[in-house]
Amino acid sequence: MNLILNVIWLLFGGIWLALGYMLAGIVCCLLIVTIPFGIASFRIAAYAFWPFGRTVVDRGGAPGLFSTVGNVIWLVVAGVWIAVGHILTAIPMFLSIIGIPLGIANLKMVPISLMPLGKVIVPTGRAGVTPYGSAGSYGTGGNYS
Repeated sequence: MNLILNVIWLLFGGIWLALGYMLAGIVCCLLIVTIPFGIASFRIAAYAFWPFGRTVVDRGGAPGLFSTVGNVIWLVVAGVWIAVGHILTAIPMFLSIIGIPLGIANLKMVPISLMPLGKVIVPTGRAGVTPYGSAGSYGTGGNYS
């Protein structure tokens, strides 16, 4: 099912979204100082290209000073506008029945587009992975981490 959803995603905008993130990554890497943002853009581009079957999780541990400062800069300069773009493009996707999973995938990109540093994208079926923003893993005998 993930394969079918990913192909539909690519046809209805995923390829353009991924190319936009790749272009932003190239520009950031050319400016030398913004290379960490470029690497984050490439990571988001890969996620935007093939989002179904993967999720965003925290890298683990306390975020470092550079990661926190970088996320604040990203949030002010680009993150808010990218997140608004994801929300606005999700709305028309939700208006059609077939587009509902695509709208959900678009909204799943909002947290990583707001603060990409300190996050990692992993396969959904990986054991012990708690998706970003969830309360914990359910069905583990009441052990909510």
